[in-house]
Amino acid sequence: MAKTCADLFEGFNCTILGNPSEEVSGIAYRSNRVQPGDAFFCIVGLAVDGHSFAQDAIDRGAKVLIVERKLYLADATDVTEVVVADSRKALAYAAAQFYDNPSRAFSLVGVTGTNGKTTTTYLVEHIARMAGKKTGVIGTVGTTIGDVHEKSEHTTPESSDLQHLFARMRDAKCDCVAMEVSSHALDLCRTWDTRFSVTAFTNLTQDHLDYHHTFEAYFEAKALLFSHDYPARRVICIDDKWGAELNRRCTEAGDMVVTTGFDESAAIHPVKVDYGVARTDVVLSVRGEETAFSYPLVGRFNVSNIMTAFGVGLMLGIPAADIAKSLEDASPVPGRLERVRTPHDGGVSVYVDYAHTPDALEKALGSIMALGHGRTIVVFGCGGNRDAGKRPLMGKKALAADYAIVTSDNPRHENPDAIIADIVAGMGDSQDKYEIVPDRRSAIRRAIELADANTSVLIAGKGHEDYQLVGDEVLSFDDRVVAREELERRFVGAAAEAN
Repeated sequence: MAKTCADLFEGFNCTILGNPSEEVSGIAYRSNRVQPGDAFFCIVGLAVDGHSFAQDAIDRGAKVLIVERKLYLADATDVTEVVVADSRKALAYAAAQFYDNPSRAFSLVGVTGTNGKTTTTYLVEHIARMAGKKTGVIGTVGTTIGDVHEKSEHTTPESSDLQHLFARMRDAKCDCVAMEVSSHALDLCRTWDTRFSVTAFTNLTQDHLDYHHTFEAYFEAKALLFSHDYPARRVICIDDKWGAELNRRCTEAGDMVVTTGFDESAAIHPVKVDYGVARTDVVLSVRGEETAFSYPLVGRFNVSNIMTAFGVGLMLGIPAADIAKSLEDASPVPGRLERVRTPHDGGVSVYVDYAHTPDALEKALGSIMALGHGRTIVVFGCGGNRDAGKRPLMGKKALAADYAIVTSDNPRHENPDAIIADIVAGMGDSQDKYEIVPDRRSAIRRAIELADANTSVLIAGKGHEDYQLVGDEVLSFDDRVVAREELERRFVGAAAEAN
């Protein structure tokens, strides 16, 4: 596969200094990954300027440089430079051109919001697959193409990686792809020049303010997916003011919108909900018609996810009856209120959830407590080098449980004790309701030791992750595996004595 400079930037505002017919055999934005014949994009990053690595890229064989300013390099006399105003947009645009605009080959669903993105994309994928479509998923848990699952580094990959992934999905004959779209990805133009069929909004609560700084900026980043730059059919949950504002904007723009929410004004809203231990029975009003079904997810927040996915299904042209039928056997999402199963649990119900924001922790706890399993114990921490403002809020929300154990999450390059101090600052004078156990395995063990029959334990923050980030180390650690081991350690002896 090769394209000329003229091919890559046709229709894009740029100035080509050199040979427009120069062939490009690959696209790179990291100089250490440049292959001979690649075009190297000098991305102006938050901490590093890619222009500083242009010479290294040339030394490795790059014949084309995409720059925001003309470079004068001693060894660049035969190198073509493409001068652009925004190297990130240029990377996204050129990548889409290089792979022949693959997002136009299937129905692409983009889901954004603070919480619920992963679950919603998995539900959308299930609905589409049950409708006979070949599907793909891109998000936090990883990438799935048909039946093949792969790990991924980012919720939404960098634009050139994303377009390559779209091309693989196109070549695999996918009909429908559901993708999580992060606020970072939108702000950094990773999805620029991608064509969406449907875009969906779940909610907005505090997260990533270390990057966006204000709620308003965070919202505007999310709102980009609903702007004229990304024309599509819209599904918007209007349970918070941010969703209501998005609905107002999209309605004024003449977009086709389906609203969801618990309020009766939403086009899709619940008429009746019965929460069970393993399933939820719901009657939804769908554009005025009632649809009753049962699905294997629990909690009020999953009703929201179900409604959003239902709306997306409608926007994809799938009949309401078929959507409801498909959701009857939807698979649980890894690390999302996932029940830890083991032969010896002593009557203790252990759930692992990805909840790492105040709102998500509150909802996960509320869902478990609504099941009526007696006492609830929560084990949680906060990630390092991330939004520190949410730490005391997480601590305050954790007090809804009968008892909380504050521990380490992914401390990264921060001192775990300092992170914990930030958390407990929000827990006030409630020392009798929590304790601090910095080692995560020890914290999980402590929670299970404190648990009696009919106690529920929520282990929050890491969900599906099978690692822990400590400094520069990536340690093997899976909450689900550790909880299973600790349950067996405590109760296997008791089971043997009982027999």
